[in-house]
Amino acid sequence: MFFLYQIVIQISTVFIRVAAFFNAKLRQFVKGQNRLFEALENSIDPAKPVIWMHAASLGEYEQGLPLITQLKSEFPGYQVLLTFFSPSGYEVKKLNSPADLVSYFPLDTVANSKRFLDIVNPRIALFIKYEIWPNFYKEIEHRGIPLILISARFKPNQIYFKWYGGMMKTALKRVSHFFAQDEQSISLLANIGIDRTTLSGDTRFDRVSTIAQRDNALLFMRRFKEERFCFVAGSTWPQDEDPLVRYINQGSDSIKFVMVPHDIDPDSCDDLVKRLHKKAIKFSNMVLEEIEDYQVLIIDKIGLLTKIYSYADLAYVGGGFATGLHNTLEPAVFGIPIIIGPNYRGFKEAEDMVALSGINPVKRYEDLKKWIDLYFSNAEFRQKAGFVNESYVRKNQGASVRIMEHLRTLL
Repeated sequence: MFFLYQIVIQISTVFIRVAAFFNAKLRQFVKGQNRLFEALENSIDPAKPVIWMHAASLGEYEQGLPLITQLKSEFPGYQVLLTFFSPSGYEVKKLNSPADLVSYFPLDTVANSKRFLDIVNPRIALFIKYEIWPNFYKEIEHRGIPLILISARFKPNQIYFKWYGGMMKTALKRVSHFFAQDEQSISLLANIGIDRTTLSGDTRFDRVSTIAQRDNALLFMRRFKEERFCFVAGSTWPQDEDPLVRYINQGSDSIKFVMVPHDIDPDSCDDLVKRLHKKAIKFSNMVLEEIEDYQVLIIDKIGLLTKIYSYADLAYVGGGFATGLHNTLEPAVFGIPIIIGPNYRGFKEAEDMVALSGINPVKRYEDLKKWIDLYFSNAEFRQKAGFVNESYVRKNQGASVRIMEHLRTLL
């Protein structure tokens, strides 16, 4: 099986390079891979030890961020290297992260794992959630580097727990310690003979808690909202936007709407504005002195959503009608009710808040209209649902504290 994995990786490498001629994101990925090792050799300071954290993309980065911040504070003599597998994560955070160095993660070949570790020589390797790479894990173990999996969450249907998952199961057994989000993950690991586990919870709760405590003031949002009811739809996909646009066009003129699309491509945002019958404008075209005259604001800039949620009376989190639900904890921490699409199974925090009635999933336009109208007209009902979400976030804080207690013994 391990031999077949090597063949698949090599074939995938060739396929990605060919496909990059026809896909902009893959071209970006290949370009980053080509200069990865040279960039690391030029930026790593051999006189300072390295703490290495790897995240697949932005979602996993958010889980690792509280630890990066704490590690930088407690161990200033170390360099913190952050790697991403996806171009979206790397491109957004390469110049905007508390880590000392940000790099692409090399494709998981034997040669790449050896060369990467020769250059970086980390004191410790921190991988987040689902990032299991057999060649890297084998080489990390061979070199005696502590390998920690953070905010891990496993499900019975994953390959690690199947009769044919021997190679991936072996990779898991190379991990020095697991910090798991839930009891099920610990039980599944125990069933395959892994007991180096701690129930820590999800570090994203710590991350969003720091977001709520910072200064979230935005002058344009204060002027746009004007003390009126504000509905924020964040990280929306086209499938989310169809019922939302219908509601906005038919809804009350007393509601202010903010839409923050997942894809801020100019043509897509322009099309969204054209579909709206209410007075709408893109953030990039906004004139601050005139913003209160508009009813719908389309945010076509990255990095504003979490602060915008602080102005919301009600939030919609996108992805539930599309490929996967986005982060519901970001609005929840501000004590507001949340509406989502129907596909939220597998997102534990969403499942929990649905069960607690702080989140309302909708399957069709009529469901969406019912919940928005109810929250708009009933302030007491709205406040109760928001309190449920805020309390849920507060109750689940502390994962970073538990993990840091262990990391201090290794550094």
